[in-house]
Amino acid sequence: METIRIGIIGHGFMGHEHESMLTRLDGYKVVGISDIDPKQLEDVKEGIKRYANNEEMFNDPEVDVVIIAANNNQHHDLVIQAAKAGKDIICEKPVAMNLAELDDMVKVVDECGVNFTVHHQRRYDKDFRTMKNVFDSETLGDVYSIKSSLYGFNGNMHDWHVYIVEGGGMLFDWGVHLLDQMLWMMPGAKIKSVFADVRNVINFEVDDYFKILMKFDNGIMAEVELGTYFLTDKMDNKWFERHWIMGGNKGTAYLDGFDPQGAIVRTNGLLQNVGGQRTMTAAGPTRSFGPPPEGKLVTEPLPLADTTHEDYFENYRKAFDGQEEFLVKIPETRRVLRLMEAARESARTGKSIDFE
Repeated sequence: METIRIGIIGHGFMGHEHESMLTRLDGYKVVGISDIDPKQLEDVKEGIKRYANNEEMFNDPEVDVVIIAANNNQHHDLVIQAAKAGKDIICEKPVAMNLAELDDMVKVVDECGVNFTVHHQRRYDKDFRTMKNVFDSETLGDVYSIKSSLYGFNGNMHDWHVYIVEGGGMLFDWGVHLLDQMLWMMPGAKIKSVFADVRNVINFEVDDYFKILMKFDNGIMAEVELGTYFLTDKMDNKWFERHWIMGGNKGTAYLDGFDPQGAIVRTNGLLQNVGGQRTMTAAGPTRSFGPPPEGKLVTEPLPLADTTHEDYFENYRKAFDGQEEFLVKIPETRRVLRLMEAARESARTGKSIDFE
């Protein structure tokens, strides 16, 4: 395979992450990096070009692929400029600020005949892939509920993320990942309706909390919830908490943490329904919520995934050489963007939105 020569636009957090990862991966060479703030280029690694502007990168024949890691509101123009320069493109998420922008980008990309994909590397998160393993195995029987949640306590955001005009806020920041994971969990299912609550809890301009409910045509109710201001005293040296729970008629799977811990839980025998007979427990006249008899619940290990974010670029390298398809396809990212727009509309109106 030929080495893929990379140019990176934007040397903030993700730009640094791309530089660090790609300089240690076989089959890649970071040719150069540009940023509108010269100070951001001061720590570029030796041997990598520091472009004075993006045009220098677009005109550099040594660059095969441009990674766009600039602020969200810059993606539209930069993708179009890169396409017109004949460069293949990896764009950071969210791919665009709205559907109209993305459609405009796709039109130009198609006209120029370049490859265009999005850096949804969290499709390789171990926690997500583990829960997808559970779902795909059908070990829980008929799944009726999937919940994905992410909670933090820091509350306030930083830099351009605090400004609406630049594409800030948690729905654009983390929501796009969490929703993409949920849709990719069950790619053949359609979303019948969306209901959402999106709030500014302690931030002035941008959202820092959302709960999104999606009713799928396969009967599953999916929930994605994120909050930057959920306080806890159970830190365990983690600065935020990640949780999954999946319920089926043959068991439940739960998972905590990005380095996942959890189990599949089953019962070794259902209690029998007793019509017209009251059963007293320590919790009152209930059976459904009383303490389970000893030995009633049994656990099984989760089918843990062994994936890393580097796998994204392994797929990209093979797809670039025509050996397989690109993992992330633009129609998939368009669906996520449309879903976020539906969530915002539901939150604004307080009504459920018909989706597909």
